[in-house]
Amino acid sequence: MITIKGPREFDKMRRAGQVVARIHRELREAAVPGVTMVELDRIAGEIIAEEGCTSNFLDYHGYPAYVCLSPNEVIVHGIPDEREVAEGDILSLDAGAIFEGWHGDAALTFPIGEVPAETRALLDATERALWAGIEASVPGARLGDVGHAIEAVAIEAGLGVVREYTGHGIGRQMHEEPQVLNYGEPGKGMRLKAGMAIAIEPMFNMGGEGTRVLADGWTVVTADGSLSAHFEHTVAITKQGPRVLTLP
Repeated sequence: MITIKGPREFDKMRRAGQVVARIHRELREAAVPGVTMVELDRIAGEIIAEEGCTSNFLDYHGYPAYVCLSPNEVIVHGIPDEREVAEGDILSLDAGAIFEGWHGDAALTFPIGEVPAETRALLDATERALWAGIEASVPGARLGDVGHAIEAVAIEAGLGVVREYTGHGIGRQMHEEPQVLNYGEPGKGMRLKAGMAIAIEPMFNMGGEGTRVLADGWTVVTADGSLSAHFEHTVAITKQGPRVLTLP
């Protein structure tokens, strides 16, 4: 794990995070019924270039796009294609950027138009779990405390916690140690220290926690076809508490 050692490094990660926040804002505005996933990906690529950044998703282990777009039952790693966004869908957008060698990474899931109350409850609970994990990310806490805080929200809401895909350390690489699980036992795991940066990213399913990977080798869907939601922020651990780097 790379430690953020000074304000210049922190500012570079914050800059990358701001670009990710812009991608979220502009793609959410553009995601109207009839727009294609590949068009949304094109917009993300333009933003990254305009901001003087590079993509940490494109060509990562062969991934072919600037963002991951995961509709409905797709949990994560959905590849943008010619599919059109439709009224009543939910869409998970996972985006990243690199500024002068430092990474930002964040995700959110949002509705396209009106969705049923139970779908809205899935989105609300997953986002609430993200913030519970962030609030637990203080110096001296352990990773088990973070995972436990996230899992407790899922249990209360009756949702399935995705276990195969997790949060991670982040800094000079998009994925660094440690894994940041979305479940855990309080008081267990690595102790958090000021200067660390982690990406916290709960993924909850409306049904069971099972997953399967499609033939493209990337797209992960719920095993039972139920809806899934995914929220993520890049978080710096500071002496004053957690600092979210991917907020606008």
